[in-house]
Amino acid sequence: MLAVLVSIVSLGIVAQQCQAIVIYTGWERHALVGSDIRLSCSFFSWRWTSEDVTFSWTYRPDGSRDSISIFHYTGGEAYLDNKGPFKDRLEFVGNPGRRDGSILIKNLDFNDNGTFTCDAKNPPDIVGRPSSVRLLVFEKVPIQAGVITGAIIGVVLGLLVLVVVIYYLMRFLVARRVFSLNVSKHGKKKKEGSQQRQIKV
Repeated sequence: MLAVLVSIVSLGIVAQQCQAIVIYTGWERHALVGSDIRLSCSFFSWRWTSEDVTFSWTYRPDGSRDSISIFHYTGGEAYLDNKGPFKDRLEFVGNPGRRDGSILIKNLDFNDNGTFTCDAKNPPDIVGRPSSVRLLVFEKVPIQAGVITGAIIGVVLGLLVLVVVIYYLMRFLVARRVFSLNVSKHGKKKKEGSQQRQIKV
């Protein structure tokens, strides 16, 4: 019984010392051939940012099952890919002190299409699921459905506003015309009445 209690207490202490870390990247990024792109990676942890914070990036090309390591940050030093597909094209642009492990990939090519996965550790918070972002490189960036939908909604709203403006403008012009006719008729009747009075006299 004592051994069980000791085990439970020990597990409780470990759970308090080591909490989960949540890692964030984008979901999908689009870019043009020959351009540069920043792949963001950040994390949430209940702890202050540790001096031993680490970031790791791996890359899995489209159509491949294997991932390769392209970047690692540890002990205040950044280690870049100097042999693989991103040799001389990868730069660390993050700020570990602000929990930012972003990288910059330069001069993109169609062969760069694939999935990039970021993992981060903030000791003693080291338990967390890596986050992935898919990169799609195009000769021309396609117009996303949301942009098209937004444009259609904007046009429809613009037409509705135009119709309302025209409607109230027509009402104003009609009312002005009616008012002018009433004033004209009233003035004509007044003039005729005056002439009749003069004739009687």
